[in-house]
Amino acid sequence: MYTAFFGLNEKPFAITPDPRYLFMSERHGEGLAHLVYGVTESGGFIQLTGEVGTGKTTLVRTLLSQMPTEVNVALVLNPQVTALEFLSSICDELGVPLPQDQSSSKAIVDALNRHLLETHANGRRTILLVDEAQNLSEGVLEQVRLLTNLETAKQKLLQIILIGQEELRDLLAQNNLRQLAQRVTGRYHLQPLSRDETVKYIEHRLRVAGALTEIFEPAAKRAVYQLSGGIPRLVNVICDRALLGAYSSESRVVTKRIVRRAAREITGDELQRSSWPVPTALAASLVIAALAAWFFMVERPTSVVPVVSTPAASSGLVAKELALSAPTDTTPLYVPDATAQAAPPTPRLTNMLHDSPVTLENAMRELFDLWQIDYQPGSRTACQQAAALGLSCMFNRGTWNVLKRLNHPAILTLIDEDGDNHYPVVTTINGDNADLLINGTRVTLPIAEVEKLWFGQHLLLWQPPNGLLSTLQPGTQGENVAWLRSSLATLDESYATKSDAPDVFDADLERALKEFQRRNRLQVDGVAGPMTLILINSLLADENTPLLSAAAQ
Repeated sequence: MYTAFFGLNEKPFAITPDPRYLFMSERHGEGLAHLVYGVTESGGFIQLTGEVGTGKTTLVRTLLSQMPTEVNVALVLNPQVTALEFLSSICDELGVPLPQDQSSSKAIVDALNRHLLETHANGRRTILLVDEAQNLSEGVLEQVRLLTNLETAKQKLLQIILIGQEELRDLLAQNNLRQLAQRVTGRYHLQPLSRDETVKYIEHRLRVAGALTEIFEPAAKRAVYQLSGGIPRLVNVICDRALLGAYSSESRVVTKRIVRRAAREITGDELQRSSWPVPTALAASLVIAALAAWFFMVERPTSVVPVVSTPAASSGLVAKELALSAPTDTTPLYVPDATAQAAPPTPRLTNMLHDSPVTLENAMRELFDLWQIDYQPGSRTACQQAAALGLSCMFNRGTWNVLKRLNHPAILTLIDEDGDNHYPVVTTINGDNADLLINGTRVTLPIAEVEKLWFGQHLLLWQPPNGLLSTLQPGTQGENVAWLRSSLATLDESYATKSDAPDVFDADLERALKEFQRRNRLQVDGVAGPMTLILINSLLADENTPLLSAAAQ
């Protein structure tokens, strides 16, 4: 109704999922990293929880849309079933013929086990995703636990991801379910958007829908955050009603007053000022909203773990160490170099991408070329190929300043005004400019121009110590600990430590590592996770390692 009035191609705040409206907040990036961890690690559970409307189901949909062809997925959307019905649902999802005695849990599990063994022998993997898991009965949860006993001598046959509302955390905290809770290797609670993220979320959806001018006043965007609490589902409904209200009053812009009236019409309640809470009636009346995310799915080889690798006891590092926009890094996406000269006029990046779309496969080939290794499409996944050569993949969401510090070429995910993804490779950052590889052509563009299409998603290759990626923390022992001790001493004499057992992570090494993290604005926790290791790796890089910094190269 109002789309033509505002010059839009479609409704920007529809509450049905649409991958073209992808927006990755820091919180959703961390949540997605946990899902990636769940499909690249063998064994245990991944638990993702969040308030109603924060985007949990949409993250699942995104995961499913990007799943490799060699992965089988069983998705259970209706958990209010008996244990037998639950097992039958899994079999139906995987195409497993049910036994004649369908009243026997053992017979169904035996059939499922035979199927899993067969798919494992064929090089395929199986993942079980359970949505709305807070509604699972105690009997079904016990059956879920028993399913983790299906395994070979080396790995689990079924990887399980439980997704639910906050009540799921309370449910698994019960003493009678402690056996199941102990098998949860990764937990993440999805928070609503921040105020700044809510503003960017609104702007992004309008831009994808074709908006050429500012439709929401700044005060109106802030009001949306205040009234929605940053919950994407509520943001969508309030904004959609506000656009309708502006159209009805023939206003070309949405004001704070219109937003507040729209929220009042939805809830039927009088509103308070900025402290007005998210109304329960509004949350209960809405249906699923879209907040999609992108990631490059990789398989986990047996020797090297790409993307995310943490032992069960420290899986919380996914959120702390691998989220490149860490709490200690409060910088914007780009901080201009005050000494840099103004860049000459350049062709619009969007036109270049439209003329020469960059596929992910081409981007991986170009990234491999920078590392002087060959990419073989159609065989193993790109990250498996890299792992076989001692390299590891890192996907995450970060900032230009974080990319500068990590100092490795990276594949950027750019999203144009039509919502299409493009994957150029950034090879150099020099002052206000960045060099991009676009289908083999190297172009220099202002960072500010690239940033209009980049929301922080990137993938890079790096070389873990001794070719094996592992998280190093107090008490860890091995050759990677000795490498860490030696590397810190090489970087700065003040990090040097002495030990009768250099391959043991002791208190002195923890102190030195914390000082390194503090100086480099990392999470100061004394644990060498992937981000810390990548930074050390880039600082010690030899001439054969591709770097972003022109000075370093």
